[in-house]
Amino acid sequence: MSRWAPVSWWSARDAVRVGAGGVLDVLHPLLVMARGLGRLAALGRAWWARTPRERKGPGLLAVAACGVGVWLLPYGPALAGLALAGAAAWYGRERGGAVQEETLGGDEVERLHTVYEALVPYFAREADPAGEPLYAYDGTWERAVVDHAFRAGRLSRLLVRYPAFFPDGEPGERLRIERVLAAKAGRGREYRFEWDEERNLLEMTALEPLPTGIPAQPFVTGPGETVLGFTDGAAVRRTVPVLTGDAREAGGAGGAGELCDVPPVVWRTGPRSTEPHLLVVGTAGAGASSLVRSVALQALRRGEVVVVDGDGGGGFSCLAGRRGVLGVESSLTGALASLEWVVRETERRLLAASRARQHGAEVPQDARSPLWVLLDRPAVLSHLARAEGRPDPQELLRVPLRHGRAAGVTVVVAEQFEAAEELTDAVLAYPRARVVLGATTGEQVFSVLGASAPTGPVPETPAGRGFARLGTGPVLRLQVPATPDPSDETARESERAAVRALLPEPVRAPGAGQAT
Repeated sequence: MSRWAPVSWWSARDAVRVGAGGVLDVLHPLLVMARGLGRLAALGRAWWARTPRERKGPGLLAVAACGVGVWLLPYGPALAGLALAGAAAWYGRERGGAVQEETLGGDEVERLHTVYEALVPYFAREADPAGEPLYAYDGTWERAVVDHAFRAGRLSRLLVRYPAFFPDGEPGERLRIERVLAAKAGRGREYRFEWDEERNLLEMTALEPLPTGIPAQPFVTGPGETVLGFTDGAAVRRTVPVLTGDAREAGGAGGAGELCDVPPVVWRTGPRSTEPHLLVVGTAGAGASSLVRSVALQALRRGEVVVVDGDGGGGFSCLAGRRGVLGVESSLTGALASLEWVVRETERRLLAASRARQHGAEVPQDARSPLWVLLDRPAVLSHLARAEGRPDPQELLRVPLRHGRAAGVTVVVAEQFEAAEELTDAVLAYPRARVVLGATTGEQVFSVLGASAPTGPVPETPAGRGFARLGTGPVLRLQVPATPDPSDETARESERAAVRALLPEPVRAPGAGQAT
């Protein structure tokens, strides 16, 4: 008997183990299969619940056709049985090293029910022709909530169905629902909302805050590319290496700062660009001037710059007298003279390029080198021009805005919301790259970008925080790199030093004239 013990599959020890509760070990494969079949059935019920009524018939027909086809194939039923067994084993496997079902705690169930009750006044109606309504005052959240996720006890993702009669094409109606969801999911965070109008699905995702400690620095870009700021990693397919503020301070002190890759919002200019000009509108102190300074420092790497400082605050005096800066003007007379020169220069470039093409020659370098025209707060100068009976400086922008792409002239205009109504039709019509900065409402974002913001209100809006849209593309979250005025003593010294390091070398004393 002893010589058969090593090869016996059923020994006394096994019998004892089974008698002491080892039956569960023996039946474990069956339990896994049963659990997997249950989960597959739950997935099927969830798919059936979220399938629109008009698609249920075609779906059943497709499933029946597939079943008949499998039945007629050689060994079809056997292969189908094996596939079902494999799927059941996969979905019934132990997760995290223990056999456990995905259950919700009492607090999480209460949060989902609270969100459902908050949506009932907007999604319910008395007579629903579909029979049992998705949203009712005595209903439950299981039919309306397709998927959900919690992190640290708070909702991090929510996918809900809404009735087909809801006007999801109207921005105002969307905004009401987004505000309700953001309030019930927890304030103090920023949420992204994605509306699937074809399937009547709304997805809400809690977003991580954008990085705010990235100062101005030489970004890795190609010709005609300008980094406006940084956004979410899922929104763009590109990253650039940057140094954070702490890393730059460490590097400046002799340490080795670590690089990190962040996703940028890249604005492309040039003769083939579809968004050759930029319009920036923000609230007071939101960082519009900082964005203009960042664009100027990047533009000076490959071109020339003309700056018009409308409010005369001196935020661009650091550029005066630098190589590549043709003029920094803050007075009405100087602004008119500089913009009149820009008009003549645009016309000269167009004529030079046209003559070169007629003769089959290459366009001269002075007619295709980038020329940037940067205007900060032009509404102030327009008001002064009307008071003195002089031409509006914004009207002089019509020629470079209309023909700037062909002439290599790029226009950047920055204004505050309080004076946005002073912007002329040309300034509002031609710039197709647009940025909104500051604590803004959904209506303000839509009025500038022509599309709704993908997220709700920002709980705490740091300087340089906003949204960007390039042409007809999606609306992106944006965080502008910190580019303060080097003479601003309220800014961090590391950020001011970073701006000073990017300034071109001086060629003459500051304020020694303008572009002629």
